[in-house]
Amino acid sequence: MYLENLNKEIKQYFKILSPEFPEWLLEYIETPEMQRLNGTSMSCGTDYSKVFNLRYWYSNLHHSIGVALIIWHFTKDKKQTLAGLFHDIATPTFKHCIDFMNGDSEHQESTEEKTEEIIKTSETIQRLLKRDNIKLEEISDYHIYPIADNDTPKLSADRFEYTFSSGLVFHRVWELNDIKEIYNNIIIIKNEEGIEELGFNDYKICEKYIHIISKLWPEWISDKDRTVMQFLADIVKSMIVKGYLTIDDLYKISEKDVINRILTCEDEYIKKSFIKFQQATDIYVSDKPVKNKYCISVKGKRRYVIPLAKYENSVYRIDKISEKANKDIEEYLNIKFSKYTGFDFDFKPL
Repeated sequence: MYLENLNKEIKQYFKILSPEFPEWLLEYIETPEMQRLNGTSMSCGTDYSKVFNLRYWYSNLHHSIGVALIIWHFTKDKKQTLAGLFHDIATPTFKHCIDFMNGDSEHQESTEEKTEEIIKTSETIQRLLKRDNIKLEEISDYHIYPIADNDTPKLSADRFEYTFSSGLVFHRVWELNDIKEIYNNIIIIKNEEGIEELGFNDYKICEKYIHIISKLWPEWISDKDRTVMQFLADIVKSMIVKGYLTIDDLYKISEKDVINRILTCEDEYIKKSFIKFQQATDIYVSDKPVKNKYCISVKGKRRYVIPLAKYENSVYRIDKISEKANKDIEEYLNIKFSKYTGFDFDFKPL
């Protein structure tokens, strides 16, 4: 039923990632713990701001399935595929906004520790794993599988998927045909450390990929993106301080349910501030703190990749063989952002 209810473009996108959908995966997707992720957006809260104009809802469940399909397509390994499916099972409401709330805006890793606990305490998932003769430690940490995840700036299934989907749904830097051309050029290559990594068979396709996504990378740490995420972090923290939410709630209820609690809470200050946020269509930027307005100064996580690519019977990082790609990467890494940003209304988190 989940797959049948997907919109047409997402269905086509999933078909590119894996022409044959692995039916054995469906029961894992239908577990309550995975279905919860359908209520959490990959946009990290920007769905709820008029500052952004997103095409449609793309949930963390969509992302998790996309990662699993990429891994399955290249490995046909159930354990690696499940590790990819479960990698965000501990993602809280508003996703990385909660990392901002925890003071971890640059690394965005503060909420990852609950993954094994959620899988371990799920009766449904444990029953499926026992049936399939798969151990908890084989699927609870996708970091152990380099095709699923690796260190920046290497290319992995996780990094590949959120790049594809963000560029399709949130910022529209490419169409499905572009994704298909890029994806179909991917092969598994041994990297400098002798470890398997996703890479490009044709460096020209890799060069095209870098040129397109170099337009996408700045959006993930833009002034408006950081401002929206920090505001949601501050409003959620205020709700927790006042007792209208708990930390545990963030791992149990959907974003829409949290927003409903905000809009119906007894605290008029929190409620009215959130309504002002919903109505705001722009942010301001400043070189110094702004009084009597919501004002923040936070950094974001610089996400990018420097993939491997074949060139003249050998393998190199694309920045070593393409001046164009190297320029695109360097321009992104040297981007400067405003020191202070905010909304044109006053809100001081509790």
